[in-house]
Amino acid sequence: MRRIPVALEEGLAVACMALLVLITLGNVVTRYLTDESFAWTEEISVFLMVVMTLAGAAAAAARDRHVRIEFFYEGGSAARRRRLALFAACAAGLVFVVLAALFARVVADEIRYGETSMGLGVPRWWFTVFSPLLCAAVALRSFAFAWQVARDGPPQPEAGDGGGAR
Repeated sequence: MRRIPVALEEGLAVACMALLVLITLGNVVTRYLTDESFAWTEEISVFLMVVMTLAGAAAAAARDRHVRIEFFYEGGSAARRRRLALFAACAAGLVFVVLAALFARVVADEIRYGETSMGLGVPRWWFTVFSPLLCAAVALRSFAFAWQVARDGPPQPEAGDGGGAR
């Protein structure tokens, strides 16, 4: 996974955030000027938030920036940090493999039953098809980090990191 730059996930997350800001701003201005709201913006906003969250989770997994309790992690030996980092990365990877499988079932059901969105009237799988792919990306990033830890040991805190919650 080192060959695929983390900037890919980060760029996707930033693009989603920028689109969310533009859509929300447009909806607020329209509502202020006309007392009407665009119902379809809700569907697109939810989709963008899910994509942004999963893309950010993949980037966090690649950089070992998921939330953890530093007291337990940094309070032990290098062997303990290695075991905890391996456990956390593998557990996260397994959780996202399960999520990818469950989201894939959701997408399959939406295609099978022809579900459409309420606001836009488009097939719902257009929105959900990215969820299993991004969950798989988080799992791959987690397992790649676990492999790196198993091979090289846990990364050292960056200068100026100061520990604390990540």
